[in-house]
Amino acid sequence: MELLQELTNNFKISDLGKEQGQFMNNMMNSVINTALDIGLRALLPDLIEQQVIDIKNSLFTEGLQEGINTAINSLKDFAKSALGIVTGDFENISQVQNAVEKGGIIDTISNLIDFALDKCMDKGLIDKNTASLIDKGKDVILDNISQNIEGTLNEQIKGIEKLNKYSENWNKYYNEKDFDGMEKEFTKIKKQLKELIPLEETLKNAREIENIHTLIKNNNGNFNLSQDELDLAKKLV
Repeated sequence: MELLQELTNNFKISDLGKEQGQFMNNMMNSVINTALDIGLRALLPDLIEQQVIDIKNSLFTEGLQEGINTAINSLKDFAKSALGIVTGDFENISQVQNAVEKGGIIDTISNLIDFALDKCMDKGLIDKNTASLIDKGKDVILDNISQNIEGTLNEQIKGIEKLNKYSENWNKYYNEKDFDGMEKEFTKIKKQLKELIPLEETLKNAREIENIHTLIKNNNGNFNLSQDELDLAKKLV
């Protein structure tokens, strides 16, 4: 029972909603930042690199960054009302895709660019001619953002497929009582989880694997676990 108590004490149920919000903010900000950088370079070929960076930073400072964060955070509210998510937390990648596709984030970013451009001109951070070029070519930036978002979500889907494969391999080695094989796949699972949006469906299975893996490892590789230990491992997910 000491091992059971140790597992209970060490296992902490994370705030899934908070983790999802942080991951989505980091992911989407990275996507938008990269797309904006590429778009501005295409629209302003005569400017040196530092000038393009300064313009991009000015747009982010003058309302684009704050607005993007608000737009990303509102995706959950949209998903909860329009997609029928009861808790407000994304349960699977399909819900994330639907929220991004139907939540109007591209239109929101378009309006944010207009807002940030006006503020930058008012403060003299961007001259009128440069602002006009950005405004006329805004669709180039928005297309880049849309493509980057789609590509990033597709990478998430591929990542979940990899995670599922590693989990299947772990279960195969578990049934064969091959702890070395389990350890190899468990390392892959932990690494892959760091690259994925924390979703209920993926985390539940991964946590059960982690709990059983920890029990066996702490039991010196002995697979003879009690029913109480196995039951607890499944409960703490």
